[in-house]
Amino acid sequence: MLVQILRWSLLAGAAAIVIGNYARAEEPLTIGYQSTVEPAKVAQADGLYEKAIGRPIEWRKFDSGADVIAAIASGGVQIGYVGSSPLAAAASRELPIRTILVAIGIGDAEALVVRNGAGIDKPADLAGKAVAVPFVSTTHYSLLAALKHWGIDPASVRILNLRPPEIAAAWLRGDIDAAYVWDPALGKIKESGTVLVTSTEVASWGAPTFDAWIARADLIDSDPKAVQAFADVTLKEYAAYRADPKAWGVESEQVAKIAKLTGAKPEEIPALLQGSVFPVKAEQAGPALLGGGTVKAIADTAAFLKEQGKIDQALEDYAPYVDARFVAAATVTN
Repeated sequence: MLVQILRWSLLAGAAAIVIGNYARAEEPLTIGYQSTVEPAKVAQADGLYEKAIGRPIEWRKFDSGADVIAAIASGGVQIGYVGSSPLAAAASRELPIRTILVAIGIGDAEALVVRNGAGIDKPADLAGKAVAVPFVSTTHYSLLAALKHWGIDPASVRILNLRPPEIAAAWLRGDIDAAYVWDPALGKIKESGTVLVTSTEVASWGAPTFDAWIARADLIDSDPKAVQAFADVTLKEYAAYRADPKAWGVESEQVAKIAKLTGAKPEEIPALLQGSVFPVKAEQAGPALLGGGTVKAIADTAAFLKEQGKIDQALEDYAPYVDARFVAAATVTN
């Protein structure tokens, strides 16, 4: 009788595992993305993430990293695309998140543009002007860093909190004099504006920015294979671009797919791709990024945000908010 009871227990346990795995496979994974121009949009357009992960995916588009963080904090999104500034702010709040992948080292893809005719010929002319930027974003961080570099008191500038679509609309109405933003809004305002500074220059002044993919800690604990598959697919697209950037020309299928998902103009996408750095596997796991450098970058960003009064606290250690296992163990060749 005891043997039979044990046999029933084993069978029940096995059945529970099978049912649990089946239920998880049927449960949608919600991923928050933004309009940033980057190679992984091709995999998103082609449904490669769903195929690799083995679960249905609900893709949710957000206008800013702060919105993505709010959705992840509420549990409505499990994996999200954010900039280094909202990432640092979220980690400083000790939210249950982990950085699983560095998506972009931001360069010319983000810029401060001043309206033609607004009377802004040099940085000092920003005083008293209306400058729009999404708060707690990489561009917000870059704007504050640039003002500090130029010796301009942020309080002397009318800094407005607007999301990218709102920036584009406010620009058309003539409500703002300048804006620090990314595409597709960046491309629209550049049509009647002049670039005052890009994030490449701001980085050279000691304030680099980056974008990252983050995941909720409970997803990593419950379904690490899904997170690994996500990293693998993303890194494969980065490697494809890095191997042959010229193949991603204006007339290419890749650019057409990126344009459809982001709203960016196809003729501008190749230059935007060239204006960013997409780290491949060896770089992801190396000391400059998830192997150590990312932790320092988050800490430095948090310290700056605290100095500027944008967050209440900066933690002593941000290592718990970076998880390098998925780039170190990626199974694809990249």
